[in-house]
Amino acid sequence: MTDLAGGATRARRSFEGVSVGESLPAKTVHVDRARLVQYAGASLDRNPIHWDERFAKHVGLPDVIAHGMFTMGAAITVVTEWVGDAGAVLRYGTRFTKPVVVPYETGADVQFSGTVTAVDETARQATVEITATCGPDKVLGRAAAVVQLA
Repeated sequence: MTDLAGGATRARRSFEGVSVGESLPAKTVHVDRARLVQYAGASLDRNPIHWDERFAKHVGLPDVIAHGMFTMGAAITVVTEWVGDAGAVLRYGTRFTKPVVVPYETGADVQFSGTVTAVDETARQATVEITATCGPDKVLGRAAAVVQLA
């Protein structure tokens, strides 16, 4: 199977074998200032709190912070890689609980993991709860996706 760009894709995960409590492979995403500037350009969200340290501190933040939608987008990749098809995501939502602070010198590592919390045999769907942390802070709350399985 190939995607529209001609690259190989995986088949969508089959409903058989998916069970409540199953853990998805964890993933760490490193965020640095260059990535934030690239994301700002792509998203057209050029708010200086995402790239200008002096401005971010002036408005009361500890430092530059990652875009919430960047964090949300990075989090769902745990699910899309597990299910094998980004188009299988039927619903996805979250609450932003803490910002991802991105120091100039070190950047920040955000850890993502997921757990299957429900399966619907009739619809062949699974609900996955996503955990996102940066250091000791949980940066997303109530993050969950419903996926269509093969």
